[in-house]
Amino acid sequence: MDSERKSSFFLRNLAKGLIWLAVIVALFVFTKHTVDRDILVRFEPFFEKTSLILFIFSVSEFVIGIIPPEVFLIWSLRSGELQTYVFYVLLLTMISYVAGFCAFLFGRYLHNTRFYKYLHKRYLQKTEPLLREYGLYLILVAALTPIPFSGVAMLVGSVHYPVNRYIFWSISRFAKFAVSAYVIWEANMI
Repeated sequence: MDSERKSSFFLRNLAKGLIWLAVIVALFVFTKHTVDRDILVRFEPFFEKTSLILFIFSVSEFVIGIIPPEVFLIWSLRSGELQTYVFYVLLLTMISYVAGFCAFLFGRYLHNTRFYKYLHKRYLQKTEPLLREYGLYLILVAALTPIPFSGVAMLVGSVHYPVNRYIFWSISRFAKFAVSAYVIWEANMI
């Protein structure tokens, strides 16, 4: 029964993630075919500032995923060359993974602060056992869906989830980026 509940939790959230990806891709294709090219050309000087874009992505990924990574995958299409796209997808994936690990470590540090003790007493006391029980599933869901990866990593770290298990299960973040990148690449051909 318990494993059924965990599997159901995972599958429900995975379905939500696939729906989210479909919505972003549909918006991308719609924008690509309906927005006047002159409007998009105005943004080119900003899009060419690769360091700034990567900095914004890094901050977004560390600060609980403010901007969906798919937006940056779409940005990576700008050259139109597969090799360049793959390079940026791998770079964005590594940034996301490292940001999640940093958030995990920050969560472990946060556990020893007064702020955490206040949050624990006020809000987390009832959910901490669930975080421990569902840690694996939370990591997988956050790594594969739009649920903020860094936020979940921080929470899982704050309950001292084992580091080696976190590292192993969070590698699934690569699968999310690979699938999203492939779908976005194919949608760009439409």
